Amino acid sequence: MRLRTVLATVTAGLAAATCLAAAGSADAVATRSTAAADSAAAHACSPSVSLDGFSDALDKTSFGGYFVGNLSALAVDQDGSLAALADRSYLFDLDAKTLAPKKVVGLADENGAALDSEGLVVDRDGTRLITSETEPSVRRYSVDGRILDRLPVPSALLVSPAGRATANQTFEGLTLLNGGRTLLASMEYALSGDTAGIVRFQTWQRTKDDHFRLSAQYAYRTDDPALGVPEVQALPDGRLLVLERGFTSGVGNTVRLFLADPRHATDTSGIEHLTGQAGVRLIRKTLLTDIASCPSLGATAKQPQPNPLLDNIEGMAVTGRAKGAYKVLLVSDDNQNAAQTTRFYRLSVRVR
Repeated sequence: MRLRTVLATVTAGLAAATCLAAAGSADAVATRSTAAADSAAAHACSPSVSLDGFSDALDKTSFGGYFVGNLSALAVDQDGSLAALADRSYLFDLDAKTLAPKKVVGLADENGAALDSEGLVVDRDGTRLITSETEPSVRRYSVDGRILDRLPVPSALLVSPAGRATANQTFEGLTLLNGGRTLLASMEYALSGDTAGIVRFQTWQRTKDDHFRLSAQYAYRTDDPALGVPEVQALPDGRLLVLERGFTSGVGNTVRLFLADPRHATDTSGIEHLTGQAGVRLIRKTLLTDIASCPSLGATAKQPQPNPLLDNIEGMAVTGRAKGAYKVLLVSDDNQNAAQTTRFYRLSVRVR
């Protein structure tokens, strides 16, 4: 009887200890889950976008005799590094993790003149497709900066008086979609004669000899006519991430990120003036986040901003995917201005 009593007592004690351990383990898991949820909430910009971090490490620095700034576009290179395009006619290679510059190449047009270089794509053979707002133009460059090709551009998209575009408001964004078969460039603002806020996206189709021929054109409406389109990036399914940006003196920047779908939009290449006429299907879009809604995470601004995190965000690249979210890198163009900052932003973006 004593043995049975002792065994029963020991068994009961072990059961109680097991329950306490399980409760403790559950509490620990719950604590970790709560902490993770709190951390995620602290980084959330919206239900679709979170800010993983930012870096000002390259602000007002130099490399290889070039000022590291004026950055207008980003692309992932074949070796996993980052290509970063400055709108003053040079191209950096950056370490993907540290952002430290590794190489810089100068660029020029066919006459050796500087570009207003704004959009960038690293093609599948490693060559660089680069836009310039000057004409506008799209040229193919070798890794060492030699011109290899120049793409045709519709006459209406040329800067006035050759066309209907306004200087410094032309090709800003550039991206490859449809598995690299289609190249798309976004105008920054509307053409003369088009309704303000309706921006044209021009595409080219890849040919068998790896050139590009003119193809369809689509229309995209910004939230406000004062906002332009500084960058577009394709997702694997043919949809686009689109940045809209503006600036108000004394207030600061507006930067919004949209998910846009050009797959059912009207081809507007044959429409002289886009005035909101019936029967023209614009590119559909959904707001993912206003960057002003992101946590500042300790960022500071050198001029008034709705959120000190904000600056003149102009470049964007999709750098990968993890845990169901696209990893997106943004960069601001400091215009070599003491009141602005070269800042990189790392986002996680979920789309449906």
